[in-house]
Amino acid sequence: MQGSSSSSCVNNPSSSLAPPPPDVPAPPRRVVVAHRLPLRASPDPGSPFGFAFSLDPDALPLQLSRGLPAPVTYVGVLPASAASEIVPSDDLDDYLLQKFSCLPVHLAGDVHRDFYDGFCKRYLWPLLHYLRPPFTPADAGNLRFEGGEYGAFVAANRRFADRVIQVVSPDDGDLVVVHDYHLCFLPAFLRRKCPRAGVGLFLHSPFPSAETFLSVPVRFELLRGLLNADLLGFHTPDYARNFASSCSRHLSAAVTTTTSSGGGGIISMNYHGRAVQVRVFSVGVDMGRVRAALGSPEAAAKAREIADTYRGRVLMVGVDDVDHLKGVNLKLLAMERMLEADADMRRRVVLVQINNPARSITAGDAAAVRREAERIKDRINRRAAAPVVVMVDGPVPMPVKAAYYAAADCCVVAAVRDGLNRIPYFYTACREESSSPVSGGAGAVVVSEFAGCAATLGGAIRVNPCDAEALAAAMRAAVTMGAEERAARHRENYGYLRAHDAKAWARAFDAALEVACRDLPFMRFVGVGLGMTYRAMAHRPDFQMLSAAHVRPAYRAAARRLVLLDYDGTLVPEVSDERERAPGDVVIGLLNELCGDPKNVVFVVSGRRRDQLAAWFAPCERLGVCAEHGYFTRWSRDDPWQVMSDKAAPLVRGATSGWEAVAEHAMRHYTEAMPGSYMEVKETAMAWHYQNADPVVSPCQARELHAHLARALADEPAPVAIGTHVVEVNPKGVNKGVAVEGVLAVMARRGKSPETVLCAGDGEDDEAMFAALGRASKAGGALAAGASVFACTVGKKATSAAAFYVEEPADVVGLLGALARCGGASPAAGPSE
Repeated sequence: MQGSSSSSCVNNPSSSLAPPPPDVPAPPRRVVVAHRLPLRASPDPGSPFGFAFSLDPDALPLQLSRGLPAPVTYVGVLPASAASEIVPSDDLDDYLLQKFSCLPVHLAGDVHRDFYDGFCKRYLWPLLHYLRPPFTPADAGNLRFEGGEYGAFVAANRRFADRVIQVVSPDDGDLVVVHDYHLCFLPAFLRRKCPRAGVGLFLHSPFPSAETFLSVPVRFELLRGLLNADLLGFHTPDYARNFASSCSRHLSAAVTTTTSSGGGGIISMNYHGRAVQVRVFSVGVDMGRVRAALGSPEAAAKAREIADTYRGRVLMVGVDDVDHLKGVNLKLLAMERMLEADADMRRRVVLVQINNPARSITAGDAAAVRREAERIKDRINRRAAAPVVVMVDGPVPMPVKAAYYAAADCCVVAAVRDGLNRIPYFYTACREESSSPVSGGAGAVVVSEFAGCAATLGGAIRVNPCDAEALAAAMRAAVTMGAEERAARHRENYGYLRAHDAKAWARAFDAALEVACRDLPFMRFVGVGLGMTYRAMAHRPDFQMLSAAHVRPAYRAAARRLVLLDYDGTLVPEVSDERERAPGDVVIGLLNELCGDPKNVVFVVSGRRRDQLAAWFAPCERLGVCAEHGYFTRWSRDDPWQVMSDKAAPLVRGATSGWEAVAEHAMRHYTEAMPGSYMEVKETAMAWHYQNADPVVSPCQARELHAHLARALADEPAPVAIGTHVVEVNPKGVNKGVAVEGVLAVMARRGKSPETVLCAGDGEDDEAMFAALGRASKAGGALAAGASVFACTVGKKATSAAAFYVEEPADVVGLLGALARCGGASPAAGPSE
């Protein structure tokens, strides 16, 4: 285990970056981290660096920073044109930081190649787009896992983190905004070296279902790396749910969903004491950049050329990367179907397809995609006896694209899987903002239902691009649409864009990040693990790991002690096989050793049935047991069971109506619907267990069952509780807190109020024990004056009422063993009187 970290940043590398004068407080900074800096570089022999630099207005990280509070500092690698030519130096770093607020990350050529072209583009990018790794060497292709490329990915992310640490100061309110999957390990490295840094990561790509990750050798590392951020942003609710499901299935992470003040859903996961928020943010366009591009002379000249070339024709436009997932070939095949079905269209419609350079596939794959598109284009034009499909190879400047957008009557996106595709946004904005007399006005959008933007454009025609007939029909509907319908659809699309531009995204993401990391300044962090298994354990300042050293002085000095222990998840680990839940010889021997000390009263407080607990703990003669959350209590093996009566609702045995019948009917239905779950009928309660069921679906079923029973039993004396892998209905007034209060009351009546109390539990139902001890400490009477209380939760929980924690049941057993050895055991007496 690493030592506790109390500073904001540790191991901060030295830098030539000059801090502000000490008498001038630095304003909070936003550090925006992306793969590449938002710079353009052109050769310049007169420059000391050999290149002239300028900000790139088309760079997405720059556009998405417009709404962030100033100052903003950018971290990333240099433009590709300069990265291989420039020799890194402090002078270059200082110049770019002072001139453009850009701090470059310098990666060796082979490291960058294996990091970006290798692991990111060849391996990770297809996975995120739902392409599974192959299972046979013959089909391996580009989806083989290469350890060397993965090592470069780790090294590059570590280098990015080192650069961020040079400029970020969490104590001054600085926040880190990370863009895209290339840097999914960056939050982990920042959390290690700068544990209080507020980090938000926005994924520009899709996020696949949990099953896609099953064959990924480093799936745990990838998910844990992302969970080290405080806020994770996704394009659509589907992608956010897929991420949460992956964390639940592969990491057994507890997922909760709440409703934000704005009405949207927020997924939250507790990751080692930090509440990681998962939210959906829609990325818009930079309207200022759109207007600037449309108003440029280059756009005006291109607009006149387009008007002359396609006069009298209905113009359709498509802009896509050369990539097999962009669906360009599907778009062309649908165009062919449309022209075959209606020969008149050959004289009316023309499709201009702009091909951006390939970014995510190899040169060979890109060439194959391009050849296939050219073959279909030539066949269409040959049959139509006219150039009805025109290919424009990129890169195409933004003003030229803007001219095509403004002139086109329809825009078509046919991607089979896509994340951040803003082409329909740019198209809609250019149609609205164009002031040209020969272009602009309402435009129609045909968009694949698999593109991230499909969920936000309510006026678009959504279609499955794999259905050629449906896509052809959608394209025909777009070009033949009436003016009134076209205008209504366009207004809906543009209304969304106007309210959700790039500045709105930045403001929303920044506000959410501030909320997500607001508790970081008040947390303490303990580093655990090595390498990519490292994790920063966060907890409240008054929440500390419990050890024998904490308890031993009070334990030795006390004349009367009370030990309260939950069973499942506390004395023994949670396991899927019920047959393995029984206590082993070590636990039995340890409990007997503790009970043999005349100063000790030891109780196991469990929700399990009394007959099961009695059988398991038959070797423990002096052990007290509270069964079924304390409804039944006995003080030793040979004592009779006592029934809780003063606070609990009366138990109705063998009822065929009332709450028992309602609960049994509902739980049987969910048991049949969820394989692996089972129903347990106790003497006082009914429980539905789902620890052996599907880890993704069963928690949703549990919440649904809990809500159903809460409504159905609202007027019954039987509250419904949802705990760790269980939904349970108990008589009113029955809980472990009431059981503890009963034990304390009996000890007080006997004049043996405890001077030291140790209480350990792992579940939500154990919080009632901690709360009861807290009330007893304040009220006085039930505890001896000045009593020491050690309430301990197993597994760190940000909202626990306990003041202490341990990591796992083995720590509880170790702690009890250490106390038993120092307590001076004697077989004179036990808890029974």
